[in-house]
Amino acid sequence: MAGAATTAGPAGSAATHTPAGPLIAALDIGGTKIAGGLVDTDGTLLHRLQVPTPADGDRHELMTAVDHVLDDLARLPDWQHVRALGIGCAGPVDIAAGTVSPVNLPGWRGFPLRSEAAEHPAVRDLPVVLGGDAVAMTAAEHWRGAARPYRNALCLVVSTGIGAGLVLDGRLRTGATGNAGHLGHISIDYGGRPCPCGSHGCLEGLASGTAIARTAAELGWRPGPDGDTTAGAVAIAARAGDPLALTAYDRAARALAAGIAATATLVELEAAVIGGGVAKAGSVLFDPLTRHLASYATLSFTRGLSLVPARLGTDAGLVGAAALARPALPGNR
Repeated sequence: MAGAATTAGPAGSAATHTPAGPLIAALDIGGTKIAGGLVDTDGTLLHRLQVPTPADGDRHELMTAVDHVLDDLARLPDWQHVRALGIGCAGPVDIAAGTVSPVNLPGWRGFPLRSEAAEHPAVRDLPVVLGGDAVAMTAAEHWRGAARPYRNALCLVVSTGIGAGLVLDGRLRTGATGNAGHLGHISIDYGGRPCPCGSHGCLEGLASGTAIARTAAELGWRPGPDGDTTAGAVAIAARAGDPLALTAYDRAARALAAGIAATATLVELEAAVIGGGVAKAGSVLFDPLTRHLASYATLSFTRGLSLVPARLGTDAGLVGAAALARPALPGNR
């Protein structure tokens, strides 16, 4: 059984905001936490709570944790205003089938998350919309964040892995299964390492947080007394001028630049919005990324591409899940 839900975020569980219209319930499901919230039609997160993800649990334990979050949301007085449920989940997902197979949740393989969530007593009369977590982040940044001014944008989550989504001609483009724009698994180095996805030299294996930590170790970088070997620790060392740490970030930035430039060439982007834990490195990532992008995005219609940090941070998953469900609200269908 999942532990007690904890409240977090700007609104917590006792927000005083009185909704003027319908609300959207939102779930953000990842390898470490299952977050839930209520979002209004302006994209304001009114309530937020979460439980730890039983990542090693079977399909029933995982769904019990999701139901626990829905139980706690349904006890909120504002639940009476909820008219749809949006779910953003770690992928791969298949929005046509309503299933998820998160790499970091082995208990869910082809799991019918959309239909299972729809069986919750508080949800049975609501439309339920499912999407991948990176697509949800893209929807959030386009609705309320850094991608809002742009009609054509690529939004990336650079973290343990790399996820991405596309906004083209002012609309979120998910593809038939919900995986359009999955930049982490385009091949940047065709002779590179085998990737768990089955391909070789994927961007995720070169520029994710995991890859940055591995590259730093291969170069001979060693952590401080705390033994922290994560990409965040490498960023701290790079900020202090460590040449090996700087090289690790430079190599990751070069791979990211190649992937972004290739995408811009294919679909004519105005901006690339970069979020996720690795983006917290700030100039350690963005300075070499800007420099390398200039050497890859050389065609006239790609040179003006803007690199923009994501704005919504930890709220993006819930706001994005709500954004996915917003078209399903009564009156919008």
